Amino acid sequence: MRYSDLGNGKFQNPVLFADYSDPDVIRVDDTFYLTASSFNYTPGLPILTSKDLVNWELVNYAVDNIEEERFDIPRHSEGIWAPSIRYHDGWFYIYYGMPDEGYYVVRTKDPLGQWEKPVCILPGKGLIDPCPFWDDDGRAYIVHGYAKSRIGFKSILGIFEISPDGLTAISEDRFIFDGNDPRHPAVTIEGPKVYKRDGYYYILAPAGGVRNGYQVALRSRDIHGPYEIRTVMDKGSTVINGPHQGGLVDTQDGKEYFLHFQDRGLYGRICHLQPVSWKEGWPVIGEDGNADGCGEPVFEQDIPVKRALPSDRINLQASDDFPSGRYGLCWQWLGNHRNDFCTATDKENGLRLFALNPSGEDEPIIWKSANVLTQKIIYPMFVADICFDVLGLREGERAGVCMTGGQYITAYVQKNEDSYILKIARSAGSDKDKFEVTEKELSLSGLANERAIDLSELIKDLTIRMTFKHEDEKASGEDMYYQDVNVPYGGREPVLSMDLILPDGEALDLGVTYTPLDHTWVGAKIGIYALCAGNPKDHGYADFSYVRVDEL
Repeated sequence: MRYSDLGNGKFQNPVLFADYSDPDVIRVDDTFYLTASSFNYTPGLPILTSKDLVNWELVNYAVDNIEEERFDIPRHSEGIWAPSIRYHDGWFYIYYGMPDEGYYVVRTKDPLGQWEKPVCILPGKGLIDPCPFWDDDGRAYIVHGYAKSRIGFKSILGIFEISPDGLTAISEDRFIFDGNDPRHPAVTIEGPKVYKRDGYYYILAPAGGVRNGYQVALRSRDIHGPYEIRTVMDKGSTVINGPHQGGLVDTQDGKEYFLHFQDRGLYGRICHLQPVSWKEGWPVIGEDGNADGCGEPVFEQDIPVKRALPSDRINLQASDDFPSGRYGLCWQWLGNHRNDFCTATDKENGLRLFALNPSGEDEPIIWKSANVLTQKIIYPMFVADICFDVLGLREGERAGVCMTGGQYITAYVQKNEDSYILKIARSAGSDKDKFEVTEKELSLSGLANERAIDLSELIKDLTIRMTFKHEDEKASGEDMYYQDVNVPYGGREPVLSMDLILPDGEALDLGVTYTPLDHTWVGAKIGIYALCAGNPKDHGYADFSYVRVDEL
């Protein structure tokens, strides 16, 4: 297993090889807290903690469901965008934009416990990327961006004042920087984070677009501007495209770091950590080899905080045995979830997914079904064994596994009147008119007869193996951690294959070849689900015993 922490006091980027888009980070005492965009997935606003900025653990979510009822059906590309996390006057605050609704805030005294219900502080379309700032005089502000898709313009930063408790907007919104101005262009400037140092207000913001942009700093003696601008990090001679949106944080001994994302296509937006220095009143992010005031990303460096137990390395969770019927924090539903989506099984461990149809459509598809349980890809190449029991399905119901992306593929078992059919289906069509096409059908009853296997034995511990790797056997997962998204290893991306694991251990190739594409700023995910057609009064279920994911 590859760790960012090398175990010798040093680490290698990325620190999080997982889709934590638009990350922001703070330190409170000796603990670092990170949150990120969650879009339409619930629970939302993940909370990760670390003691050294390298070893991160997912510990909570700040939002259980999205308050707006329309998110009961997945609203891809919508939902919770680009949050900022801050600690002020004993409260942890997270501000986030929902591009069609406005600005929201959630807060708590205990970030590992329950967060308060979200409060809309300013409704409106096109309001994104909010960052709060409490000034020395007690006044508070939100500096933010705008989404052209909703409001008709972009590359402009705005500001409005909020109440000292951070819960209400108390002034009109006004522009403070125009990245379209040819005197100081910063095309597609967005994602601002506000800080104050030596009498200057600094706004760190990405510009130039997600895939091939750079990081700028704005500086002014007045929070309302006018602002000077300087590029403080770009790709330079490295293979780190972007490098994009993130947050500035200090350690207890006064060192500063910048945690940001890199767009890695199908893997989503993974997180890197850079050292920060200061030169003539401007931040320099990363290494400044030519001393021009603009840094570039660093591959290997010292871990920011020396820990008492340097051997205690942490990796994100992917495998899950669903102890006592509970799913781990690594899982998120595709839309707003309900208590009746799942429960414990009759066994000590395992998760029962009820075959529901929350979309209400005659023929449900994964894309529109909130009751699909998904998790981020955390390894460049992996094998995942997913074991489930379909004896509880009723006629016409289905249960299975999937890998999502711009399009997706699924393998599922459908219960017919007197048989169980294993089907392979792919999605097709546009986002708003997506449908599923069946590519292959395999009668499990016929397979059981052919192989002299007891059918009930086959379907009560049915295991699908998902293998995601390069066709080039020389390629390794290690090759993929530090790479330019524009130049995939060997000119190819990994390919997903699927096998049905028979009771004797034989792997039956299901003929799947699939490479996901990223979609709506979200990386590919693996998922499990149970669905039914129509709207019956009674529902069957599938029991998932485990999901075991190993890095290749």
